[in-house]
Amino acid sequence: MNATTSDIVLSVRDLRIVLDPSGIEIDDDVSFAIHRGEVLGLVGESASGKTTAATSLLAYQRRGARIAGGHVDIEGADVLSASRMALRRIRGGTISYVPQDASAALNPALRIGDQLMEILNEHSRDSSRREREARLKEMMAEVLLPGDRSFLRRYPHQLSGGQQQRVAIAMALANRPKVIVLDEPTTALDVTTQAHVLETVRDLTRSYGVSALYVTHDLAVVACLADRIAVMYAGRLVEIGPKAELFVGAYHPYTRQLLAAIPDITGERALHGTPGYAPRPGQRVPGCAFTPRCSWRIAKCETDFPPYAGLDPDHQVRCWRWEEVKDHPLSVHAVSRAGAGEACPVEKKVVSAQGVVAFYQNKEVLHGVDADLCEHRCLALVGE
Repeated sequence: MNATTSDIVLSVRDLRIVLDPSGIEIDDDVSFAIHRGEVLGLVGESASGKTTAATSLLAYQRRGARIAGGHVDIEGADVLSASRMALRRIRGGTISYVPQDASAALNPALRIGDQLMEILNEHSRDSSRREREARLKEMMAEVLLPGDRSFLRRYPHQLSGGQQQRVAIAMALANRPKVIVLDEPTTALDVTTQAHVLETVRDLTRSYGVSALYVTHDLAVVACLADRIAVMYAGRLVEIGPKAELFVGAYHPYTRQLLAAIPDITGERALHGTPGYAPRPGQRVPGCAFTPRCSWRIAKCETDFPPYAGLDPDHQVRCWRWEEVKDHPLSVHAVSRAGAGEACPVEKKVVSAQGVVAFYQNKEVLHGVDADLCEHRCLALVGE
């Protein structure tokens, strides 16, 4: 994404988060910037420190963690040095957050309309009641949900998972924040609902110039949403660059491992996992934490963490051998098709279901389902 320094809305510099009181590092030396209207995808495997870094943008950490250093600037104002009263205005007004599990984030005892109005009352006190009600209907339309009285009087449990997530997005965008943090908001949704939610996020960020940080472990998601991608491993950023460049020519061995693990819907390409596991806080080596799992490692990797390098400022990597990795073609291996699509022999059937009909109260929900599960086979059951 071509953007000047003046287009930068969010700037994170040297962010460091530790366990309290031990001081063991969770995240260290995290720095990135997001431009106006841009979506930055923050990716990495579980426990890599993604959510820890993301919640720090709101000057918040879960119990047992502490922000030990760094700067989080939103258009020049440092969030981490703000007073408690100032943070109440910043959170939900200047920067907002969409959680992974909207059903747990929404208050089950309050109607949807009351929860949405609550955030407008808190951050739009200068507007009239009529203006806030008009804004409420407008925000419901923005996330493609009904704004009529009957829908707004529903409780969270009366909404589908996709509707709950859209309500959470509406709350986050209610006061036109400058930055929105989305913490894996589509992980628990089926693929069609996920597509609708992602389209909503993309359209709203571009329409209103909102800068977004999208936290996920799923590269397939950021492929259709993000403008740039930041890759995190064991609490540190190891590569950051434009999406188009990373997907065809990643510089870091770990990024390439993530790309090799993206499922191929045609089934023609074999998936390749990464042996071993990421080190937990307190177990990280002095040099590059990926060293034990890296086929490109050299002795220097075990002692010294590399500085940022790259061919241009928009695509940076922290790897001692990045130039060799860059010039090495991405490996793609065909999957064996032997036995694919063959019928299951009767003697090999482990489970056989014939004509299964099921009811939910008085409504028939399964209509004569037939399925066979064969020995040494995997049967995939998919649907909305």
